[in-house]
Amino acid sequence: MTTSSHPSQPESGAHPHDTPRHDTTTHEAGAGDTAAAGRDIAEVPAVEVVSTASVHLLSAAAVHLGLAEDLPEHRDLDEARTLIDALAGLLTAAAPHLGHHHAAPLRDGLKSLQLAFREASAIPDATGEGPGEKFTGPVYG
Repeated sequence: MTTSSHPSQPESGAHPHDTPRHDTTTHEAGAGDTAAAGRDIAEVPAVEVVSTASVHLLSAAAVHLGLAEDLPEHRDLDEARTLIDALAGLLTAAAPHLGHHHAAPLRDGLKSLQLAFREASAIPDATGEGPGEKFTGPVYG
């Protein structure tokens, strides 16, 4: 059986739809984009990545607690609990690397969310058992 020298043409006798076609121009452009993104992220300090992720978690938790100005009626405490737990774990693990200047406002935001969660709950968790408290310890108002 003879084969075609062009990758997009099928072998002799094969149906044209049986041979996969690869668009190398798209693949090559995608590889360049990936490499550029890798270089870009390599230039971002870890403190900034952790801070940005923390702000996203803070914002999402606030929305699920009904604290967003444009969605005050939205409330999903299960989602809020998950986000607050994730934020508390991230901040607890990263705090030694963030330094006080970056960690303090994030911890303040976390505490505010923990207290807002307690207020929003019909049956509040016992002190020390609220979202994130397994990482932060008990939160008092």
